[in-house]
Amino acid sequence: MLILSRKVGEAIRIGDDIEVVVSAVDKNKVKLGINSPRHIPIYREELYRKIQQENQAASGLGEEDMKHILESFLSGWINSAHDDEEPNPTSGAEE
Repeated sequence: MLILSRKVGEAIRIGDDIEVVVSAVDKNKVKLGINSPRHIPIYREELYRKIQQENQAASGLGEEDMKHILESFLSGWINSAHDDEEPNPTSGAEE
């Protein structure tokens, strides 16, 4: 984790498109202003976690379910890749 010190009115840049400005500091609270393109969502951490939990609950799938789906997909994908291979006419032939 990168830790930076900034004063009120100072900013940091994230890539070319995101600017985070310290707008106020008061006891145990820091107010930040964030300038970014509209297509980049910005959430408070607690709201982001809640959204993630609700999305997972709505999908009805748990972590183990997702692992099983991924393993099944990869297994089928690997098997189909082998099915597409042409047989080697010299394999198993005696010299």
